[in-house]
Amino acid sequence: MIAVPSLRQLRHLAVLAEHGHFGRAARAAHVTQSTLSASIKELERTLGAVLIDRAQRRAVLTPLGQKIVERARLVIAEAEELVRAAKEGGAPLAGELRLGVIPTVAPYLLPPILPRLRKAHPKLRLFLTEDLTERLVAQLDAGTLDMLLLALPCDCGANETTAIARDAFSVVVPKGHRFAAQKQVAPEALQGEPVLLLKDGHCLREHALAACALRDLSAPEGFEATSLLTLVQMVDNGIGITLLPKMALDAGILRGTRLVARPLAGDRSFREIGVAWRRGSARRAEYAMLADALRGLIGERAVVAGRN
Repeated sequence: MIAVPSLRQLRHLAVLAEHGHFGRAARAAHVTQSTLSASIKELERTLGAVLIDRAQRRAVLTPLGQKIVERARLVIAEAEELVRAAKEGGAPLAGELRLGVIPTVAPYLLPPILPRLRKAHPKLRLFLTEDLTERLVAQLDAGTLDMLLLALPCDCGANETTAIARDAFSVVVPKGHRFAAQKQVAPEALQGEPVLLLKDGHCLREHALAACALRDLSAPEGFEATSLLTLVQMVDNGIGITLLPKMALDAGILRGTRLVARPLAGDRSFREIGVAWRRGSARRAEYAMLADALRGLIGERAVVAGRN
């Protein structure tokens, strides 16, 4: 039988990789430094490989060590999922679930659907983290998040994704703008307009450009926004125009402004909202069930919004 490392050893490696220092890692793991060091050495003996370059002043992972710690985090995450599933007796959509959500979805979609989700699944305990897509995917890979609610397409690595809704784009302009008199705006009409978008790093920027079938759009020099609310205020102050998703409009983001929204024409004038989870996860069936639940709740919300 092949000797395998313990979860304790893998946890010690993961915390050492996070802190890069034996002393700080030992304090974070609530063990002595000698205990942590002995645990890492025993792990190296079990694997027959050097994971830490001890010639450095800091605890630097070797190239193999970096690969091993990535696998270790996945093993730890799967073990934790197994324990949570056992504690809940295998009941679906029950117990703790750590959900990561991007900033252009969280404040607009979650408030109307979470109360209904809690009512339908009272034993489900959602712990929410809001961040940019790239950082959320890294946390999913590291096992610190279980599932993501984000916009597709995105670079989700080897993780499994599924779309649950479409979120159409509209062009937002001041009431006196020429687009305000149109029922919808053709993507090519945006060329040459001062279109304000979120700064690089926000997936909404790329999705908006894709919806317009344009590689880039002109914008005021030096302008950068990190929230849709900032975009709205800039447009309301006459700086330019912007593109906003339907969920933000439905949430009343234009309330109190002098702005109007006109649908963006075209077959691809939307972004997809989807979820992601680690491929091969022991809780895959539960995550798929939650995706279906979210799909239904978003659909109900769209119908209600359409009646207003």
